[in-house]
Amino acid sequence: MWDARKIQSFRQTLLDWYDREKRDLPWRRTKDPYKIWVSEIMLQQTQVITVIPYYERFLDWFPTVEKLAEAPEETLLKAWEGLGYYSRVRNMQTAAQQIMTDFKGQFPSDYDSILKLKGIGPYTAGAIASIAFGLPQPAVDGNVMRVMARLFEVDYDIGDPKNRKIFQALMEILIDPERPGDFNQALMDLGTDIEAAKNPRPHESPVRAFSAAYLNGTMAKYPIKLPKKKPRPLRLQAFIIRNAQGDFLLEKNNQNRLLGGFWSFPLIESSTIGQQLDLFEKKDAVILKTASQKELFQKEYGIKAHWSKQTFKTVKHTFSHQKWEIELVEGRLQNQQPSSERQLKWVAEKDFTAYPFATPQKKMLEAYCHQKK
Repeated sequence: MWDARKIQSFRQTLLDWYDREKRDLPWRRTKDPYKIWVSEIMLQQTQVITVIPYYERFLDWFPTVEKLAEAPEETLLKAWEGLGYYSRVRNMQTAAQQIMTDFKGQFPSDYDSILKLKGIGPYTAGAIASIAFGLPQPAVDGNVMRVMARLFEVDYDIGDPKNRKIFQALMEILIDPERPGDFNQALMDLGTDIEAAKNPRPHESPVRAFSAAYLNGTMAKYPIKLPKKKPRPLRLQAFIIRNAQGDFLLEKNNQNRLLGGFWSFPLIESSTIGQQLDLFEKKDAVILKTASQKELFQKEYGIKAHWSKQTFKTVKHTFSHQKWEIELVEGRLQNQQPSSERQLKWVAEKDFTAYPFATPQKKMLEAYCHQKK
């Protein structure tokens, strides 16, 4: 590790660069821990340019911890619609309720208390503690680990959670105690741009003189990151059913399943005949071993549709663990109503904006409407 003089020189060099080059972002104009928290959760695996309008709308709808704690589920999901990873916003609401109950509505101001909030891990707790409260707590995310790996030629996989403690220890030594929030944000900016995972520009790095990888010509080797497991492919059929009035049949997903709380066209897995997608599967579901998907749908939903012969473009969507290919199937009903315990509703297209739709549903709707024009 470096001596005290070199550490201080590194801090000063990094912060001088940050003062010149830092991006003007909405969450950098405040020390409000609630607003910083919202931004940090949104920025996880989402680009800054995408987050800004979501951030501004979210704070407009839920300007305080109390408003977030009391928000109806569908309003909450609508505010997050399109960002993905919906467990995050559910965890945020649980954490907001914790703040109302355990901290009398005041955001906790020490690291350990922040870390106890639902959905907040060491990185987010460190970011809030350092930026909002000026505490010398590192905020170690993938960007920071990438920079650290190159600075010290760290021969450990940054994708392995157990190796995070190595980078945490480095940051605890390096972090500037006078400006910890700016120090963390400077490393984040450096890691997302000049020292990005793809197409880095190491010759432009303000800290290249400190970087062992740069000085030794090993930038291409670091960071070490082993490939992730590929998402499992899954084939599905989406049933686009309309009644005599032209309304669409929508189903609200089970709370405890993937995309819980969102509305979509009914979906059934088609990669194995008669096996339902886990997203909607019920313990008492009737499995028809030799049935077609249409027969299974009619059995499960208690309706007998008149099927269209029109074909539609396959819809594709990739989650971290699954890669969906969705075939659209169109059907019509006259006066028959579904006889099912599922949470179903007939909804006119003009009213879709009132319902939270996850990205796969938006893609299905777009593909359907495009070919029906």
